[in-house]
Amino acid sequence: MKNDLTRLLWALKGGAIINFGLLALTYSLASDSVDPAVVWPARIFFAVSAYRCLFPNRYVGNVVLHDSILSSTLVTRILATFSEVVYIYLFAYVIWTLNINQVGWVDGFATWMVVQVVISQGCVWWAILRSEPRYFYYEELGWWLIFALNALASVYLYSTAELPSNQALLLQLNLVFATGYLPWQVIHLWTLWKEARSAAGETQAQAPRDLKSGFRAALFERQPTTSADAWGGWVGIVWMTSYWALLIPLWIGLIVDILGEARGR
Repeated sequence: MKNDLTRLLWALKGGAIINFGLLALTYSLASDSVDPAVVWPARIFFAVSAYRCLFPNRYVGNVVLHDSILSSTLVTRILATFSEVVYIYLFAYVIWTLNINQVGWVDGFATWMVVQVVISQGCVWWAILRSEPRYFYYEELGWWLIFALNALASVYLYSTAELPSNQALLLQLNLVFATGYLPWQVIHLWTLWKEARSAAGETQAQAPRDLKSGFRAALFERQPTTSADAWGGWVGIVWMTSYWALLIPLWIGLIVDILGEARGR
């Protein structure tokens, strides 16, 4: 990969168009039959993802494309907290809805997914505000667990529940995604662990910063750059494109299309 990502970072803005289009489609559903438990989380996710495509940010080092407060880690992280919780809630909602036989442990796994994403939010906030990069690793480890739980529940439902083909498709997507994501996330975790160890070696003699300083740094400290190393290399680019611009938005759009006018079980 070339060391300069200017073109790729600007191309990421195309993801905002995709997200705004998906957001508009949620308003085309008949208002009298819309399921708010599906549609409103999706709307939040699409809006935040569009924002992140326009103002990309990497928390490690407060790396930004645009030197603007709109790109700041604090603003981005506040928005991302809502976005991440609602999108995992949507994935859990798929499991709850398709668990037509109401198997207890399947519902439990779906609930665990939501609890785990909240725990991961705590980890990433602690990493940012206290400048302790190892908590980024713990956050992402939580994401690996979330999608492992999602895959296990999906395997069971796909093999035991008699579902319409479009609903079964959602389970198939869960399994296909897990096949690619879980090994990829191991690589991502490895890179985060290396970064955390490197940062720990550089700041071994320093105490973690206080929360007030952390909030100030997250709001005002920015490192405008298009360096591939600063943005996490190819792993970072694949992650941003898949998460904000293409894979996850389109997937959530499909969930809205299939379950958005349903009323749950």
